[in-house]
Amino acid sequence: MPEFLYIHIPFCIKKCIYCDFLSFPYDESLARKYIDALCMELILKKDSAKALKTIYIGGGTPSVLPEENLIQLFRCLRDNFKFFPIEITVEANPGTISESNIITLLYLGVNRISIGVQSFNDDELKTLGRIHTSEEAAKSISIIKEAGIRNFSIDLIYGIPGQTLETWEETLSKAISLSPTHISSYELTPEKGTPLYGMIKSKNIQMPDEGLVIDMYNYAIDYLVSNGYEHYEISNFALPGFRCIHNLNYWDWGEYIGAGAGAHSFIRGYRSRNTDDISRYIEDLNKNIIPEIESVEIKCEDAIKEFIFLGLRKTEGISIMKTEELGLNIPDACKELIDEGYVKVSDNYLSLTRKGLVISNTIIVRLFEKLRL
Repeated sequence: MPEFLYIHIPFCIKKCIYCDFLSFPYDESLARKYIDALCMELILKKDSAKALKTIYIGGGTPSVLPEENLIQLFRCLRDNFKFFPIEITVEANPGTISESNIITLLYLGVNRISIGVQSFNDDELKTLGRIHTSEEAAKSISIIKEAGIRNFSIDLIYGIPGQTLETWEETLSKAISLSPTHISSYELTPEKGTPLYGMIKSKNIQMPDEGLVIDMYNYAIDYLVSNGYEHYEISNFALPGFRCIHNLNYWDWGEYIGAGAGAHSFIRGYRSRNTDDISRYIEDLNKNIIPEIESVEIKCEDAIKEFIFLGLRKTEGISIMKTEELGLNIPDACKELIDEGYVKVSDNYLSLTRKGLVISNTIIVRLFEKLRL
């Protein structure tokens, strides 16, 4: 049974041009109905979980919710689930953080905040359509630290149109100066259906050169590692002892419960997904119906693919012993990739090299071909 719970809050003040996550403009009346429905879903799913190790509340922007909604949500969690405060994360964006709501989150047991800063360059923030400035981001982090939350993560983006290696270096330097315990560094990826994708297609905006983007990625690894951060996943860095436990469960192919519109669950070999139609979500739960629209069994070959794909996101890689249990001869299949410098074997683990991390999807596809998966 799962020990990890994800909760989706699909509200934002403004949707960014690159975002393809499920989100809607914040509306007080709709949010109140949504939280009522969300609590009903949690009640209906309470017997599907063991005592929870982690709770991750993402979005959207959970920090846009009024304190009364947050209190209602956590009261429902405490009334229906057993959990220990190992890691309870709430995502927040600068511009939605106040001393009052951070104190409320602390009171409710939240011990980790993930802040969507993305850049400490105001021009780049405008390009991304963010609602905050660099100064406001730094102020929000000061509020979090002054409230006594030591464990916080900063999200950053590289490969932004108009971004240079120098401005990326400045963003990383500013991030380090604020002493986060965790940093996520993501390459900007134009997703179909987003305004960014349309702007690129119409040539109203131009993405940076691929070589520059690779230089930014390599610089981030070298700079963050030299400042004491462990590079433990393709895009994630943490001070010792502060890796994200919740996300590690995903990469370790662990089970989890998802609650909220559009949320995914993985339980007993089945992946299921809730409707992303917020009206239907609320209507179904008002009738005590879990609003799942899809449930798919992950069968043997797909399960093996997922285990490899997710596991190789971690810099420590995957256990060769485990792959042998799955009937795979990884060392033989990887011989060519090892010779080319894309993967390596160390301490009975197979992992991507720095060269392989840069083009990880391509290397994993080649590995699947070698394994005939």
